[in-house]
Amino acid sequence: MRRLNHPVYRNRLGQILADAALVALAYFLAFQLRFLDDPHGWPHRYELLFAQSVGFVIAGKLIVFAVCGMYQKWWRYVSGRDFLLIARAVAISSALLVIAFAIVNPFDHRLPRSVEVIDFLFTLILVAGARLLVRLVVERPSKGARVPKHEVLVVGAGSGGQMVVRELRLNPALGATAIGFVDDDPRKRGMRMIGGIKVLGSTDEIAPILDETDPDEVIIAIPSAPGTLRAKVVAACRERRIRVRTLPTVFELLRGGVQLSRQLRDVQVEDVLGREPIVVELDRVGAYLHDKIVLVTGAGGSIGSELCRQIARVNPKLLVMLDHAEDNLFEIEREMLDERHFTNAESVLADCREPHRMLETMQRFKPDVVFHAAAYKHVPLMEANPLEAVRNNAIATRITAETAAAAKAERFVLISTDKAVNPKTVMGASKAMAEWIVEVAGHTHPGTRFASVRFGNVLASSGSVVPIFRGQIERGGPVTVTHPEMTRYFMTIPEAVQLVIRAGDIGAGKGEVFVLDMGEPVKIVDLAHNMIRLAGYEPERDIAIEFTQPRPGEKLSEVLFSVNEVAQPTAAKRINRAVRTTPLEPAWVDSTLSSLEAMVLAGDEANLAERVVDLIAAPGGNAAKVGLDE
Repeated sequence: MRRLNHPVYRNRLGQILADAALVALAYFLAFQLRFLDDPHGWPHRYELLFAQSVGFVIAGKLIVFAVCGMYQKWWRYVSGRDFLLIARAVAISSALLVIAFAIVNPFDHRLPRSVEVIDFLFTLILVAGARLLVRLVVERPSKGARVPKHEVLVVGAGSGGQMVVRELRLNPALGATAIGFVDDDPRKRGMRMIGGIKVLGSTDEIAPILDETDPDEVIIAIPSAPGTLRAKVVAACRERRIRVRTLPTVFELLRGGVQLSRQLRDVQVEDVLGREPIVVELDRVGAYLHDKIVLVTGAGGSIGSELCRQIARVNPKLLVMLDHAEDNLFEIEREMLDERHFTNAESVLADCREPHRMLETMQRFKPDVVFHAAAYKHVPLMEANPLEAVRNNAIATRITAETAAAAKAERFVLISTDKAVNPKTVMGASKAMAEWIVEVAGHTHPGTRFASVRFGNVLASSGSVVPIFRGQIERGGPVTVTHPEMTRYFMTIPEAVQLVIRAGDIGAGKGEVFVLDMGEPVKIVDLAHNMIRLAGYEPERDIAIEFTQPRPGEKLSEVLFSVNEVAQPTAAKRINRAVRTTPLEPAWVDSTLSSLEAMVLAGDEANLAERVVDLIAAPGGNAAKVGLDE
């Protein structure tokens, strides 16, 4: 009884009762119309037939309606697709009743065929019409409501744009009204869409459309819109001091709530980078993780936490989230349980640098797949702390890979970085070593498929340039850029992670290095300009840009392949393979890492730093051996 008091069930009961009344009315009207011209009215036998069969007709049709899913949505939210469902359900129910009356006929008289046809038409009209009427009444602004003064121009007349307009109409309290659409589909030009709102032109005409309509706000309602389109709209609006907001991206929509008005956000820098968004069919490419035990190291970090979110979507048997940072691990655990309601997760507070703890963890959970995302990444900090850079990025990778193989893991995937290519820093060298470890492990542990995934910067990760610039802008500047010609590759965290998951299922598992296609590099100074303008300021006039010197070991531009590697395409879109021209010598790698590990254990920071520098500057033949060059 308590369950029936829930609003959902009360609503369904009300819908069923309403449909019962409408079905009965349609059945009555069918008889009434059939005998409309009869001066004596209904023949007595048909009055008796109606009285005997009306309950049977109501019950039969309601059962079919329920089976067809007509009570899974409130009437106020019905759409064109739902009306097709209604038509199918009414047709099926009417056909079944015709068959029942023709074959079984539990009543004293047969139902006239004209009544059957008329009943079908009336049932369709009444059942569909009632739902349409409810929607129209609900969406109609109240008479006492003040006419909104906040005028909105919507970019995109597809499903996203129509949802925005519908939301504005349903919620007068938002104080906004749509005045027109902008859409690049030439077939839609001049058409009137939902609510009679007209498509005014394409995004190439955005400037004159803005001048003519003078909206208070522009909403970009295309979740998959490329950065070039967003940048075009933002630039035109910025010149006219018009606020721009956008629907979330595809990735954000998958995470977001239901109410569209709460999902609208201001345009961010990643929206206007001018690169096409990468969309991966995660259910398909991540199918190898379904019903598997998956362990993620560094689960509380930027990449690790997103890995956890994406892996949870493909329903693993168990997701083991491992991190040595208590606060980070707590946050991702809370998110998984409280926000995503994902319960097949286990949090492990552990350090990848501790062999006994990692072996214990691997043997306890026996993961099928391991994603190793734990690493130190801040270049200047690692230059000042080479012991920790080598210990955490190289030695910890060695420990994690060996313990995963000992636990008979099926796959091991290392998250690497473009700074491992021709490294000029201790951090880059330590990540290059991690790639060597994985490559060698792929040959020495054939029972486990090993791979590394290499990519450039990810937007909005902890300590990256985007949050640094954002903080500087909030403080009034200046925004500091190390060099006017400095460039970097950028990708959003969800994009990078989905490609990492895809890369985990390709290749022979011999420690191959897979490189994500990051698109074109972005000048950091251009990024700074965009972020300042998106914040509503003008570079140099409102917020100053100051150029500092590149930090120790920092390169003006990053590359994704070394001079000792050849890029080869793979079957996966946007993923290439880095093939060494000279294979690694496992014995040399092992002895080198063992000597470095001895220095770390001894705390010999000076000799370690010198040794790492020697590896970085390895001349000629050694460079070919170890994958490093000058």
